[in-house]
Amino acid sequence: MATNPLSKQIGNRNFLSPVGFQFTLTRDPKISFFSNAAGIPEINLGLAVQPSYLKDIDVPGEKLTYSDFNLKFLVDENMENYMSIHNWMTGLGFPESTKQYSTLITDKDTGLKETKNAFSDGSLRILNSNYNTVAQVRFKDLFPFSLSALEFSSESSDIVYLTANVVFKYTVYNILDVNGNPL
Repeated sequence: MATNPLSKQIGNRNFLSPVGFQFTLTRDPKISFFSNAAGIPEINLGLAVQPSYLKDIDVPGEKLTYSDFNLKFLVDENMENYMSIHNWMTGLGFPESTKQYSTLITDKDTGLKETKNAFSDGSLRILNSNYNTVAQVRFKDLFPFSLSALEFSSESSDIVYLTANVVFKYTVYNILDVNGNPL
């Protein structure tokens, strides 16, 4: 039976827009990140070298390396999203006392201390041209390790809203469809 050559064509010929995305954190769902820049991090596969008498040959390795997840967001007027990250980092680093870490890992509902509370899963939803989710990038075990400064200035005649950059480490990410299935 002959196959239809059109069945191998791309069905949707619209291009993916770089302005359609949203980011959420599981640990603090009430905090909305007004993201204005984010990206799916780079992924690299390690290499092994197969020796040969003529030339060493690169072959696929077995370990993946994920780049950091960078997120640039607008800071809300009450600084809730900025302070959420700031307090998370302060709890991880406990600069004043170890009680800061203890508070961070204590479950607010049960009162139990669990180290898993130091991490959070997160989702970067990719939106199409109609602002419907077409895919999501799910990050596992995120934690912030860098948060930019907020620069206040009264020199500008136009209002330029403050943005901050946060950089996360994580264990792995998966790209899933709208139903949570791997693409």
